Amino acid sequence: MKFIEFLKESKEGKNVHLEHIEDEVLNGGVAGARSAINFLQSLRNMLAGHAESKVNITTKWDGAPAIFCGVNPENGKFFVGTKSIFNKNAKLNYTDKDIDENHPAEGLNNKLKYALEHLSKLGIKGVLQGDMMFTRGDLKKETIDGESYITFQPNTIVYAVPSASKLAQSMMAAQIGVVFHTTYSGKTMEDMKATFNVNLGGLKTTKNVWYRDASFTDASGSATFTEAETKQISRILSQAGTLFQSIPALTLNRISASDVLLTYIKTFNNAKVREGKKITDTRIHTIELIKYVESQLNKKIQEVKRQDSKQKYISEKTEVMRFFRASAPALKSIFDLMNLLVEAKLMIVRKLETIRSIGTFVRTDDGFRITAPEGFVAVDRLKGNAVKLIDRMEFSQANFNAAKAWSK
Repeated sequence: MKFIEFLKESKEGKNVHLEHIEDEVLNGGVAGARSAINFLQSLRNMLAGHAESKVNITTKWDGAPAIFCGVNPENGKFFVGTKSIFNKNAKLNYTDKDIDENHPAEGLNNKLKYALEHLSKLGIKGVLQGDMMFTRGDLKKETIDGESYITFQPNTIVYAVPSASKLAQSMMAAQIGVVFHTTYSGKTMEDMKATFNVNLGGLKTTKNVWYRDASFTDASGSATFTEAETKQISRILSQAGTLFQSIPALTLNRISASDVLLTYIKTFNNAKVREGKKITDTRIHTIELIKYVESQLNKKIQEVKRQDSKQKYISEKTEVMRFFRASAPALKSIFDLMNLLVEAKLMIVRKLETIRSIGTFVRTDDGFRITAPEGFVAVDRLKGNAVKLIDRMEFSQANFNAAKAWSK
């Protein structure tokens, strides 16, 4: 199998943002679309039991904030931080004073201080990235459907663990809980490269830190496609392959090569996700997209006062609108292809969701509603590259609109 570099990096080799697999049609052009189909075929084969898997599945935990910790190879000092450790003016926190200066916001400030105090005791040799799940005061004892649970809500999802379980007892004894999913290595912070194949075997144990990796474990063997399901997803992927061959390569590659075109399309698509609207009629979606782009360009022209700037945006509008109007049929086919990839992806996600080690809920006005985990991450074992598999209508829409309590 050949895999595209699914790890999208605003910093070279850093796990700062994972992409949805269907968006690779836009991000990677012809190569991205082909690799997305191949990747889903590999996952299909894995769940059908037809091949030795070259892909690892990890659970995408809905933790927050993202936490980075380990030893700076340039000075040998332990640090904690957020994604800002990869900024040009990197914010690495070696002391509480550093945290006060770099992250004064109360919620994040407290979380990082917990991390600095307790994660430094694990004996981390390199650098790890994970999701912070809780600190001591976040754990609550609540009753759900008549059962007693220990709950914590780091972001959108409420996690619930039966109060009497050993897992709940270990969490209650801890000061901090983290799920690690990425390892970094390099001689300098700037040179750090990410891999999703995490091995925590060398870490020390302490009751003050509850930690684990994100590995997906199907102990029951039930996360396997039936013969009928295998035929169904194979049919979907076959349709995707046929449609892919009909889309002009020039259009696919031009979108992926242009930040302007890519941003307009993805922003418009994400707006639909925020509203909870599926792209069902791709012809109408394409028409609405073109109207949206034109309105955004008109707004740019109207907002500038200088004639030279106005003329610049007029020229931009002419070029951009020429592309969108001429490419309308191809755009419709691109959205049809993305819908087929989503259909196949959701079959995989639904199958993986059948295994749960920890209860997942969304808090409502009158209690709790059962929900699926945030999603999953598929990792290429050989290269360590990854792509996320998420039901955007179920989770991404809620996550887009959720307030982040830790950021207050």
